Amino acid sequence: MLIDSHCHLHDREFFSNEEAKSALKKAAATDVTKIICIGTDPDDSEAARLFAEQNSNVFYTYGIHPSECQKFAVEKPAGSAKLVGIGEIGLDYHYSPETREDQIKLFEQLLQLATDKNLPVSFHVREAFDDFFGVIQNFPRIRGVVHSFSDSKKVLKRILNETDFYVGLNGLATYSTLPTPPLEKILLETDAPFLAPTPFRGTKNEPAYIKEIALWLAEHLGTDIVTVSETTSKNVHDLFNI
Repeated sequence: MLIDSHCHLHDREFFSNEEAKSALKKAAATDVTKIICIGTDPDDSEAARLFAEQNSNVFYTYGIHPSECQKFAVEKPAGSAKLVGIGEIGLDYHYSPETREDQIKLFEQLLQLATDKNLPVSFHVREAFDDFFGVIQNFPRIRGVVHSFSDSKKVLKRILNETDFYVGLNGLATYSTLPTPPLEKILLETDAPFLAPTPFRGTKNEPAYIKEIALWLAEHLGTDIVTVSETTSKNVHDLFNI
């Protein structure tokens, strides 16, 4: 059993209805049994909710991406048994460092929402870890995963030593020299349609490719895919309760 803990299969900008249905079938054929669709703004989160409620093995999160910090206000998510988390939320200074204050304000509001609803968080953090660690210190009850980690060994060590967060590992790992977290802290993800793993790099990513990431990780860690599948799936279950 494999789980794609972070994808955007619901987003019709990237997947038509037929493409999404086909991707779900392909995922099931490669033993990907559950999928979490991640919201990036209120409208996108609503699309993720509708898609999740139409498919028994799909769940979703409500979030506002940091790049949208000046466009959207925090809203109360629609009630749904398929809502399993808040995300993706966080800080990203790569493209818009000038919006730092607005990003932090939105991040704090969304962390409070996660705290109030007792939901885990999918974090998006890029070139902003100093502020990230500063903000989360004020929210000690937060549980979550640092999605698509792409920073240094030093930052990874801080995540592992200073928080109880998991770390999202995706196709980036299969063609980069990023540091690898210990297996007991990893959630597998695709971030589909982005970041397709080797040997599909350069094509549209999809949840079925979780298996390629799991195979790479098993070889990288010197273990077997059963161990990788069982451990990472348990991690997703423990965090998102699915």
